[in-house]
Amino acid sequence: MDLLKNLNKNQKEAVLHTEGPLLILAGAGSGKTRVITHRIAHLIASGVKPYQIFAVTFTNKAAEEMRNRVMNIVGTQGNSVFIKTFHSAAVYILRRFGEDIGLTRNFTIYDGGDQKDVIKRILIDLRLDPKKVKPSMISSKISEIKDKEDYLEGVDVNKLIPDYFSFNFGEIFSQYQKKMAENNALDFNDLLCKTVELLRKSQSALTEMQRMWRYFMIDEYQDTNYSQYLIAKYLSAATKNICVVGDDDQSIYSWRGADIRNILNFEKDYDSTRVITLEENYRSTKQILHAAHSVITHNENRKEKN
Repeated sequence: MDLLKNLNKNQKEAVLHTEGPLLILAGAGSGKTRVITHRIAHLIASGVKPYQIFAVTFTNKAAEEMRNRVMNIVGTQGNSVFIKTFHSAAVYILRRFGEDIGLTRNFTIYDGGDQKDVIKRILIDLRLDPKKVKPSMISSKISEIKDKEDYLEGVDVNKLIPDYFSFNFGEIFSQYQKKMAENNALDFNDLLCKTVELLRKSQSALTEMQRMWRYFMIDEYQDTNYSQYLIAKYLSAATKNICVVGDDDQSIYSWRGADIRNILNFEKDYDSTRVITLEENYRSTKQILHAAHSVITHNENRKEKN
């Protein structure tokens, strides 16, 4: 099968560049998923073992689509490629290596509803009315704190806690963390934070993962937060074979921790980065593209592209 058939010049270059850091700037409709899947297929055709490829994206649907496309190209061996969301990758890592930082393999993952139940009980214990102090608001604020760079870098949590509440938010946060530990539970933010902690504290676990995974592909890199940025950086440190795909013009998730600096500073983080821009659009008309470009070019923090 000709993997380069029906790819344009820049898409071919992105597929064929396999060694060293690669930044693919890909706008909507530029065929980025095709490039990602064909690049994975090319790696396998070049002799890379499927299980040595680590690919992450942001939704289960996107991960499933990526896996199906890869398998359509390379067959059943594509099922051995590690294709997951960041959170499911973190679960895999923590189940396998988490004991190095004191986690049991059977830890429970709390979703939003579970979190609110825990917070509601804490509020009642502190004699706060859950109808006035909304558990959903507290949960959102806890998540916001755990997304912060300072939290991962060990800054005193009390310095990150809002001071505009009429109640003791710090005590709620402290009790929440205590209850989670008692219940052997992690929330979605903890999955990422604990993975970073593991990669920092357990050299043996990090070394084993770096031996296991040799090639890394990160989709929607403009939407990564600080913990996701660190996970990718630690895991790829041994080979530097990291390929990130994204579009700084589409970064809209700063409210949930996404840091546009991750994609803007990629070339500073990884020496000798190759940058390939996918500028040919297969989805929109010329009029729409011209109108969008005339607006987007006014953005202050962006990579130059059409």
